[in-house]
Amino acid sequence: MRNAYHLIIMLLVMLIYQHNTAIAQKTDTTRSQTGEKAKTGYNLGVLPAVAFDSDIGFQYGLLANLFDYGDGSLYPDYKWSLYAEWSRTTKGSGINQLFFDSKYLLPHQLRVTADLSFLTERSLDFYGFNGYEAVYNPSFEDDSPGNEDYISRVFYRHERKVARVTIDLQRKIGSLPLRWLAGYGYFNYQIGTVDIDRLNKGKDEADKLPPVDVLYDKYVEWGIIPEQEADGGSHHIAKLGLVYDTRSNESNPVNGIWTELLLMTAPRFMGNTETAFTKVAVTHRQYLPLKRDVLTFAYRLGWQGTIDGETPFYMQPYMMNTFTKTTKNDGLGGARSLRGILRNRIVGDAFAYANLELRYKFLKFYKWRQNFYLSLNGFSDLGTITKTIDIDKHLLPEGELLNRYFSNDDPGLHASYGLGLRIAMNQNFILAIDYGMAADKRDGTSGLYINLGFLF
Repeated sequence: MRNAYHLIIMLLVMLIYQHNTAIAQKTDTTRSQTGEKAKTGYNLGVLPAVAFDSDIGFQYGLLANLFDYGDGSLYPDYKWSLYAEWSRTTKGSGINQLFFDSKYLLPHQLRVTADLSFLTERSLDFYGFNGYEAVYNPSFEDDSPGNEDYISRVFYRHERKVARVTIDLQRKIGSLPLRWLAGYGYFNYQIGTVDIDRLNKGKDEADKLPPVDVLYDKYVEWGIIPEQEADGGSHHIAKLGLVYDTRSNESNPVNGIWTELLLMTAPRFMGNTETAFTKVAVTHRQYLPLKRDVLTFAYRLGWQGTIDGETPFYMQPYMMNTFTKTTKNDGLGGARSLRGILRNRIVGDAFAYANLELRYKFLKFYKWRQNFYLSLNGFSDLGTITKTIDIDKHLLPEGELLNRYFSNDDPGLHASYGLGLRIAMNQNFILAIDYGMAADKRDGTSGLYINLGFLF
């Protein structure tokens, strides 16, 4: 079964394995500001990573989040948090990530967030550029008997390996709900076509992928993807920003505003010899309580674009933010941007997006010395290209049909909608299940996503 991204039944049975060791060797029974019993000591949430894809194989692994709540006086805040994920697929894809966050480790009220990741993807989505200007034809990847349009199940894919190291510092400005941010990131991308031979290992002859050019190969051949970008590259990136934050809490705010202005630059003097560029992102989030601690309307509005230089194609989908716990910061389309729409379906030199959610916290309980709550959320996600990537269609050789790959449509407004469930332990370890549906078949059909935390 293709893209059955997690096995829900197994997940519900093995929902949360928890281990709690209190500093005082007991659970603090005092009430926190949320009305829950304040947590003390260490709390560990563990979740299996299980998935299957007919081309990338069976995925197996674990993800875990360790929190230190200290003496409980900070709850639901924590002294520090360490997130780890390790998973593999039988065809060679993998996730290796460590993410650390603390407001209290460094002096002078400096918050530090750090990410160390190595991600390998044998079959990463690639649909071209500029939204609906790029044609998505699902019959090209449908190997059903009798489908004469079939090319390959991985026609809209390519291979990517990413090594990523980031560290960000934030500090409040006086008594204002305002923080400055400064950070550094190293990104190394290795890009290539799909390794058909590797994916075909162990398959019956009838199930093997044909040795054909995929869309990525064609874009390279036609010069739409420049030769110097085709195999990836390394970038040293500086990040500067301002953050306005009045949220009631970070894991699931019920009121407040979280707005940020970020500048991400890869200048030549930092060693970015092949490509130098600067991008800006503006993101506004607001949380409106409709019924206190029960029903909340939350929305996120964002814009991101290149303001100087030329951003390489593989960095265009990278979504900038001040909290980079997300393993794969790709968009627009997919689990962390437009749920129900194909991952990376909307790629341009600048894009805008909106997420609207109605969050209903319908059940709270205290069990196994842990605070739990369950929340339902209905959502709608929207996205569009505001600045396209230039494409010279005259580069296509004679005999190639333009309408197979490009349309005269505007980039368009891409929309999706769906429902989600959140199962939270101690406010911060939150299992998230979302099912989204694309409003337009040009964006795919639907998607099931299982992650940690709210989208924003």
